[in-house]
Amino acid sequence: MSDVLAENLSGKAVMGSDGTELGMLYNITMDLRTGELDDILVDPTEETPTRSVDFDTDSGGRYRVPVSRVQAVKDYIVVQR
Repeated sequence: MSDVLAENLSGKAVMGSDGTELGMLYNITMDLRTGELDDILVDPTEETPTRSVDFDTDSGGRYRVPVSRVQAVKDYIVVQR
């Protein structure tokens, strides 16, 4: 995947590779020791089918999607499901 500036990710919708809209990008976590990105935090929409989402959640109910599952960043952030 080519480089993407963080400012271009703000407000992006996140979609599963199966076409399911998961929500909106809330934040990105990283390991401060190594500088590697860990997870993207996705704020689910009211329409997100929570039973079919297999990602861990944080204390705010946001999905923790490992960065390794990000497949593409264009109009949407597409993640492997």
